Amino acid sequence: MTLISWNIDSINAALTSTSDRAKLSQEVLKKLGTYDADIIAIQETKLPAEGPSDKHLELLSQYFSDYKIEWISSVPPAKKGYAGTMILHKDGLTARREVPHLGAPDTMDDEGRLLTLEFDGFYFVNVYTPNSGDGLKRLSDRQKWDQLYAEYLSSLDAKKPVIACGDFNVAHKEIDLANPASNHFSAGFTDEEREGFTKLLDHGFTDSFRHVHGDVKSVYSWWGQRIKTSKINNSGWRIDYFLVSERIKDQIKKSEMIDSGARQDHTPILLEIEIER
Repeated sequence: MTLISWNIDSINAALTSTSDRAKLSQEVLKKLGTYDADIIAIQETKLPAEGPSDKHLELLSQYFSDYKIEWISSVPPAKKGYAGTMILHKDGLTARREVPHLGAPDTMDDEGRLLTLEFDGFYFVNVYTPNSGDGLKRLSDRQKWDQLYAEYLSSLDAKKPVIACGDFNVAHKEIDLANPASNHFSAGFTDEEREGFTKLLDHGFTDSFRHVHGDVKSVYSWWGQRIKTSKINNSGWRIDYFLVSERIKDQIKKSEMIDSGARQDHTPILLEIEIER
């Protein structure tokens, strides 16, 4: 199976805007369509509570025809047009949708951050992990989320193998970002967040990219938009992952980033794995 994950940073902007950035996003969408992926996970959709409009669906179908679409958006009391996740899967695949509520703090469970599909042979989980925020104001809530999410994945893994992907908002090790020394107190690289990710893996999961590539350096999935030269200089972070149940790690055939050209922010990631559909 071929699986893709991408934090799109607003489906509406990517599909309907005529800005230079939107044109770059559309080129990425066009490229993803050539992979003929079985499943495509999207994070940070930023759609309204009622989800994609007919126009959004029509435009998406131009890139990905013959796919079923599942989505979850931010709903009150959470902010409008915030976070949100989506999964597209080929029509021929049968899946049961689940929208888990972890019992997470604040409005995290209402922000559309977690969407699961159960296939015959595995669970597929799309996550947009909460950011700890400016000044780490949400760090303690984020730590609780990480604990609850690890327990949730573990509960699924007890039934059948799990493939979990998305924007985890953490660079796990120093080799997962260009400038670790200056970022130990930055959201996404605190000791607490890194420890949370380690504990997640300790629940029986494998970072597919490291499994395939070992300790290769300078390969990232995100470059900040605030610094215009971040991607040119490859001053990035690896914060997007495909995790798999430990027992299926040897079925991984490929785990890599998909080149998004000049577009900064997140780049899509790809997993190829031999698994029963």
